[in-house]
Amino acid sequence: MFLSRFFNNSRILNQSIASGNVLSANLVTLNRQFHLSCTLKEVAEETAESETIRDASKDRTKVIPVETSIRYLKSKAYAEAYGEDPVWKLYRRNHKGSLAPRKTRKTCIRKGVISTGNPCPICRDEYLVLDAKNIQLLEQFISPFTGEILSYSKTGICQKRYNELLIAVKIAKDRGLIKFDVPFRSYDYSLYKN
Repeated sequence: MFLSRFFNNSRILNQSIASGNVLSANLVTLNRQFHLSCTLKEVAEETAESETIRDASKDRTKVIPVETSIRYLKSKAYAEAYGEDPVWKLYRRNHKGSLAPRKTRKTCIRKGVISTGNPCPICRDEYLVLDAKNIQLLEQFISPFTGEILSYSKTGICQKRYNELLIAVKIAKDRGLIKFDVPFRSYDYSLYKN
């Protein structure tokens, strides 16, 4: 609607300029500026309305501090929701067909809102924050047998959160917050003698 009005006005403007009618050309340009400002106001109002209508359970624009997340992991609410199991234990990915895709989705949150019906274990609970200080959460994603970080295909977390997990675990290991074993390597020193 707006574009057709715009093109009609520009056709009239071109005809007015060609015929030398400056007054109608000025009126048409004023009319075009008015319509453009009206549509910009309408777009701004629509975006303001859409931001206020957000579902509170899917809104992820609020930043949760790490300290709050650490307290949440020690609370009764966390114990009731997850029990003794890791947060990813009861999660099941939705996918078409009998075989799951090789990779999980890129992200569960787009423009501050959960964009999928079945978000990953970290994105679905807003109080789970991946940070180097949050050791209790990070240890749930580390294998107790090998000490390696569990794969996203096993845990089901999205690619964005998996990258955050890798960074948080590396920082925690560098700071000495997470214990890890360095494998013992035996060397034959006779090869290095002169």
